[in-house]
Amino acid sequence: MSAEPGTIPLNADNITRLGLKFAPAAEARLAPIATMPAIIAPPPNARVAVAATFPGVVTRILVVEGQDVQRGDALAIVSSRDVLSIGADLSRANARLEVARSSANRLSQLEREGVIAGARADEARAALGEARADVSEKSRILAMVNGSGVSGSYTLTAPIAGKVTSAAIHAGSVVDGTTAPYVIDATGQYEAQAQLPERLAGQVKPGMTVALNEAGGDTLHGTVTSVGSTIDPMTRSVTLKAKLPAGPGALAGRATSLSLFGPASAGAVTVPQSAVTTVPEGEVVFVRAAKGVMVRKVKIGGKDGDRILILSGVRPGEQIVVVGASALKPLAVGE
Repeated sequence: MSAEPGTIPLNADNITRLGLKFAPAAEARLAPIATMPAIIAPPPNARVAVAATFPGVVTRILVVEGQDVQRGDALAIVSSRDVLSIGADLSRANARLEVARSSANRLSQLEREGVIAGARADEARAALGEARADVSEKSRILAMVNGSGVSGSYTLTAPIAGKVTSAAIHAGSVVDGTTAPYVIDATGQYEAQAQLPERLAGQVKPGMTVALNEAGGDTLHGTVTSVGSTIDPMTRSVTLKAKLPAGPGALAGRATSLSLFGPASAGAVTVPQSAVTTVPEGEVVFVRAAKGVMVRKVKIGGKDGDRILILSGVRPGEQIVVVGASALKPLAVGE
C-alpha cells in the first residue's frame, strides 16, 4: 500500500491484535522558534550569604552543603567571647534597671508627698528610661544573632528557604564578621540566561514562553523576562533571560539548552512523538477512519518535550494512532 493518503482496512479484531490506541490531535497554541544554549542561575536576590556576625569558634555543625533548609532553620552554633561579654553587660544592665526603677518609684512618691522637688524625681525617671534603653539594646543584639549570654554562643540561621550551595565551615574552625560560612540559593525559582541569535533579536519579547527539557521527558515551562539590546560580536547573539520554576533539571550553574516558543499558526496541532512515523515519502500519522485508518502525510514544525508540532495534514480533534504506529508502518509502505 502506498504512503500517499489512503486507507488501511482494519476491523475491531485487527485493532485489538495490533494494540492500537487512539487520541485526539490537540490544537497548538505555541510553536517552537529556536533552541539556544543557556546557563541556569539563581534569579536576582535569590542567593544569600549567611555571615558570621561575631568572631568565634564553631562548636557544632547542624547543616551541610546540598541540604535543603527552611527559613529560620539552625545552621551552626558558634562560641564567641563577644556574645559572652554582651551577656555579662546585659546582666549588669538588668541590675542597674532594677535600682533605677526602685529609685524612680521612691522619689516619685516623695515628690507626690511634697518632700522633694520635682526636678529630683524627673532625674530619677530619666535614669530609669536610660536603663531600660540599655537593657533593650543588649537584648535586641542577642536576639538578632540568636545568642545566649549565659553560654556565650550564638546560632547561625537560614534567612531564606532553599538549598545550601556552599558550606565553608567545620567544627573547630574560626569565623569572624568578614566571612560567610554558608551560601543559600532559593529553590522555588531560577533564571535561565541564553544566547538568542541576532536574527531573532527583534522578534522576541518579554512574556514569551520558554521550555527546559529535563531527564525522563519532563518539561519545565518558563517566561522570557528580558532581551538584551547589545549584540555580542563573537557569538552574534544577544542575552535572553527567562524565569523558570523549580524542577530536577533546574540546577544553578548547569549548562543546558532552552527552547523558545511563539504563537502557533492557525490549524496547527500537537501530537505525541509516538504518533509520527517516517516512511520514504516523509513523516506520516495514522488517522482513524470508518473502516480502518488513513495514512496522512504531515509537515513537522518542531518539538516540545515529548510532543511534536504538526503544521499541516491533521485537523484538531481528529483521532490518531498514538500507540502501535510502528506496527502500521509496513502496511503504509506496502511491505
